[in-house]
Amino acid sequence: MNCNLCPRDCGADRAKAFGVCASPAQMTIARAAAHFGEEPCISGTRGSGTIFFCGCGLRCVFCQNAAISQGGAAGGDAVSVQVDITRTCAILRGLKAQGVHNLNLVTASHYTDVIAETLAGFDPGLPVVWNSSGYERVETLKLLRGKIQIYLPDFKFFDPALAARYANAPDYPEAAKTAILEMFEQVGDIEFDDDGLLLRGLLIRHLVLPGQVEDSFKVIDWVSRSFPPGTVMFSLLAQYTPMAGLERYPELTCRLTAEEYGRAAERLYASRITRGYVQELDAASETYIPAFDLTGVLL
Repeated sequence: MNCNLCPRDCGADRAKAFGVCASPAQMTIARAAAHFGEEPCISGTRGSGTIFFCGCGLRCVFCQNAAISQGGAAGGDAVSVQVDITRTCAILRGLKAQGVHNLNLVTASHYTDVIAETLAGFDPGLPVVWNSSGYERVETLKLLRGKIQIYLPDFKFFDPALAARYANAPDYPEAAKTAILEMFEQVGDIEFDDDGLLLRGLLIRHLVLPGQVEDSFKVIDWVSRSFPPGTVMFSLLAQYTPMAGLERYPELTCRLTAEEYGRAAERLYASRITRGYVQELDAASETYIPAFDLTGVLL
């Protein structure tokens, strides 16, 4: 079957050859464990039960998870394994047994059809988090209606030129806008439990890039205009970490400055967005990148 799950619409028969996402048709994962690196309302005290999927349809040049996102285990010391629906359900049950607060599917957009089938036959009894780049097709997201309780998308770029330079996706801004609106339509206003953990809703993330604060302003302004105050959350990330292989993008080889992040935070504070998070600059560290070593994946 020719794949059209993401906006790339590359038409690859992934049973025979990889598409832009550099992934086979069968789900491929590198880690499944309690993860404590998400926002406090996701990670809580017992962690978010997170499955890290391999491959990605967006493939940003600065990706911190490039060891798995740029095509299976193509980089670093990452290893991966293919799993079927039965094994995925077993992994989800194992994560739940660890006492995690939710089940978190990271960069699974290129497996949306299989994930939808998996969740249709599996009642996790916990909120399911869809943790994605925001580069989604609305038609594909509709497969997840009623199966996802928490959407956790990035809104990476507002300027098509930036999206083209850093992800070869000039259509990213419009795709992300329509996808995020569809996500909100599916889950509605944010809901929390008595401990402040997110049970349902939309939490939009934005990573401030060095030298691109004006683009961050536009992302913040769009979210502020698009949703009534208090109905969604926004997380302004300071954790940009220069990775190897950025020689063609010298502007990305430096770290975000306190002045840059401070300006973005001021814009957020002045907006109509009332619920969310800002980060400390010391979050910019490779120590926050998980070990993609098949933890929790093997029988």
